[in-house]
Amino acid sequence: MFSIRKATVADCELINRMAKEVFPATYKEIISSEQLDYMMDWMYAPRNILKQMEEEGHIYFIAYKDNEVCGYVSVQQQEKDVFHLQKIYVLPRFQGAHCGTFLFREAIRYIKEVHPEPCLMELNVNRHNKALLFYEHMGMRKLREGDFPIGNGYYMNDYIMGLDI
Repeated sequence: MFSIRKATVADCELINRMAKEVFPATYKEIISSEQLDYMMDWMYAPRNILKQMEEEGHIYFIAYKDNEVCGYVSVQQQEKDVFHLQKIYVLPRFQGAHCGTFLFREAIRYIKEVHPEPCLMELNVNRHNKALLFYEHMGMRKLREGDFPIGNGYYMNDYIMGLDI
């Protein structure tokens, strides 16, 4: 049903185009349009995606359904036994088709491939994001919460969730 491939630096524009569709749809009811614009540039300008890949160790994967792009996920190792699910987004027209579950499981598969020992996968999720229920359904638990400054006077008001893998 779905297929996946590891993204390369040549995919920065594609990831940016997907983010322009899914990120505002996800956060328009949660954060101001000014913060949304700031975060889009901070996280999804092609130059920043490239920096994440080349300098910060983000590994992106792009999901397809019938050769049509439908979502993406990125994982970053943060400590010896801690990986962070940095991003997991499904384009709106594919939501409800189990693409998120596919991406989530592929992130775990990748982590197990590069780190066969037991470890922790964490992620940040906005405390008002409906995806919180999805993460709980996938077995994640709330570890802590915080208001994290991201620059320009903006904060991410998140739960940090974790899953032992």
